[in-house]
Amino acid sequence: MGIPTDSGGFEPVTRRRLATAVRLALVALLGALSLVVVAPAASAEVEEGIGHRTTPGQSWGDRDRDYDWLGSYVVDGEHVFCVSFALKAPDSTEHYEPGDELLTKWGDPLESDVAANISYLLLRYGDTTDADEAAALAHLLHSWTAAPRSPADLDPSKPFTEIGYDVEAQFAKLPQGAQDAVEALRSDAEANRGPWTANVTAPEGEQIIDTPADWMVSVTNADGTGIPGVEVELALTDLAPGDAGDAEGDPPADEAESTGNAESTGADGAAAPGSGDAGTTDENGENGETVTVVTDEGGNATLTAAATGEQPSVTATLTAPAERPYVRDPVTADTQRVVSTGGEQTLTAEAATTAVPAPGVVKVTKVDDETGEGIAGVPLRLTAEDKTSPAVGADGEDLVDSDGEPLVVTTEGENGLVTIEDLRTPQTVCVIEVTPPQGYGDAFDPENPPSACGELHPGDTLELRISNVADEVPRTIPAGTQPTATSQSATMSGAPVSALVALGALVVAVAGLTGWVARKRLLRQR
Repeated sequence: MGIPTDSGGFEPVTRRRLATAVRLALVALLGALSLVVVAPAASAEVEEGIGHRTTPGQSWGDRDRDYDWLGSYVVDGEHVFCVSFALKAPDSTEHYEPGDELLTKWGDPLESDVAANISYLLLRYGDTTDADEAAALAHLLHSWTAAPRSPADLDPSKPFTEIGYDVEAQFAKLPQGAQDAVEALRSDAEANRGPWTANVTAPEGEQIIDTPADWMVSVTNADGTGIPGVEVELALTDLAPGDAGDAEGDPPADEAESTGNAESTGADGAAAPGSGDAGTTDENGENGETVTVVTDEGGNATLTAAATGEQPSVTATLTAPAERPYVRDPVTADTQRVVSTGGEQTLTAEAATTAVPAPGVVKVTKVDDETGEGIAGVPLRLTAEDKTSPAVGADGEDLVDSDGEPLVVTTEGENGLVTIEDLRTPQTVCVIEVTPPQGYGDAFDPENPPSACGELHPGDTLELRISNVADEVPRTIPAGTQPTATSQSATMSGAPVSALVALGALVVAVAGLTGWVARKRLLRQR
């Protein structure tokens, strides 16, 4: 075995040559490792993103610069906003780590209102595609984190780690649109910065299954002022947006609504902000869907949804500004150390209520068994299936009279009808005759009074019918009394046939007796 020579051949490997080769390999390896160490661990492909170049650039380190970049940076393909220092303070050798709280360039904590402003602007404008807004956001970030403490901080001989940001000079170099955006973003942050509060309000009272009702969502700041244009993802349980009768589960755009926008989303929750298009729904969990709403100018959104089960609830999730901004990733851009920042947090809110099936109605008619005519004034007791306990109202309460016994209702009108509304469903309902009407007492058995039962389903009307057999009319009327009821029967004129037959028999008997007496007298005379 050998090593290559300049002549292209090989020579035997001696210990000295082998040692030399090993040393050369180690040097090369250490050199490669040194390159990795020297290059900042957080270095990445960095280029200018969206914003403006301002000319000339601010001088530092006794060198003039052609321009400064105010806007976003594209770091590994992602747009981020940065501050122009990678150390926690100019005289510190301690580097930022991802997740660290962002400090000023001088190592001081940000004032609470400034921190809230930064978090809000990063959240609301961090993905802007407007060059003026991007430049304005970058300018405000530098102004709030690296403003000079004294004129000495603007000495152009200072290195970039110690130089302050010349706020007034840099603002003057911005185009007019960016200058206007600086003031607009500053005012927006003052009005809408965090901390935010999210609330979900369920419809009042117990809900009816399959009946749409409005759920309210609100997002407010620390002063209680509504935040407009906030996307809120709503996870629905035992709820369907819009009309529950929609077979596809796709909420109509005019029913799954907010004053801003509302839409159903897929499992990833992706939705185009402000589209207002209620897209398709998607199963998200065992019993729910996900819908995205956008708050209106007052910070409110309304979702119209119908309960599909007994425990409907809504869980809202949104991205809100964090109390203080944090470091996402220290990176290197050209010769400057910059820190990409973020300022968001996740807020959740939940509301729940209860729902019951649609109530039902029972209609009872009391009629004559033979004629089918209605009988008014008949008291009927309303009970459950066991004919003892009371039926239940739509509010879940037992239907009882003041004495605590099952409710008694009375038939009315020429149809002998009584209607009982707002009954809990499903349930079996019975009506039992309490006392018979006048003229119907003979067939009434107090131990087993006439009754009728039926199953009442959600939203239905159950019709029950109880008939009574009229009393028989007496064949003779006692003297001094008046009949209380009459009945029709066949009649005829003259004596009844039975009376004629009896009379004939009497005549024959009398005739026979008369002949016997006459014959006996004749025999005596002889």
